Amino acid sequence: MKATSLLTLTLISLATALPSPSLLTPRAASISTANGTRFTIDGETAYFAGTNSYWIGFLTNNKDVDTVLDHISQSGLKILRVWGFNDVKSTPGSGAVWFQQLSASGSTINTGANGLQRLDYVVRSAEKRGVKLIINFVNYWDDYGGIAAYVAAFGGTKEGWYTNAKAQAQYRKYVAAVVGRYVDSPAVFAWELANEPRCKGCSTDVIYKWATDTSAYIRSLDAKHMITLGDEGFGVPGASSYPYGTSEGVDFVKNLGVKDLDFGVFHMYPGSCEYTLSLVR
Repeated sequence: MKATSLLTLTLISLATALPSPSLLTPRAASISTANGTRFTIDGETAYFAGTNSYWIGFLTNNKDVDTVLDHISQSGLKILRVWGFNDVKSTPGSGAVWFQQLSASGSTINTGANGLQRLDYVVRSAEKRGVKLIINFVNYWDDYGGIAAYVAAFGGTKEGWYTNAKAQAQYRKYVAAVVGRYVDSPAVFAWELANEPRCKGCSTDVIYKWATDTSAYIRSLDAKHMITLGDEGFGVPGASSYPYGTSEGVDFVKNLGVKDLDFGVFHMYPGSCEYTLSLVR
């Protein structure tokens, strides 16, 4: 039941709530699914703890990747959200990791040793340790290129990116390249359309339609893995302060109705946004 499935990844320590790693029974790997308000991972239906590591795919030493995933697995964390993008406007110097160079005259998807092969290793390492990955395709923010890199290459604005035909065509090429590499991997928990997509001052229909069309496209490439939007949760009913509104062009509840999205995500920043105590609980 997609509309009630919700995933929140946190950096808060959960050591007291999790069994000792030595007590965790290995399970046969399978494709993860949503199951009501819980998820089923490798045959187990439960609430699972997870965290973020935007940088793990940018590490150049395989031992460092293994060490990170060893620590995550041994801590009892099951889900890891990673950046599946690293967009640049010009090709960086030798040795720098980059996944896609965007240009109006012809973009390049880097499948080399300093490109998507770094993400390949993360996926393989996660498979060995039973860690499940949420892989994201683009950043709303400017870090690691983001929508701003597309705007620099194809023109327009960040708000117009969702309907910019040239930008969306290249975005889909990149999505297809990444999905195609891991379409059969049980390490993929879900594909995430974007990190914190916003469209300030826009109708919520803009992101809703983009999410509808893009998730349907991903579903045509991969009928098995879950898909999620990646928004922050704007538009939740319950109060009138900023995070409950839709001024950023996002309607959390409305987006949960998108047919090909399997669950919702919620990014909570208590220090910078005004949430009611009931929502925090």
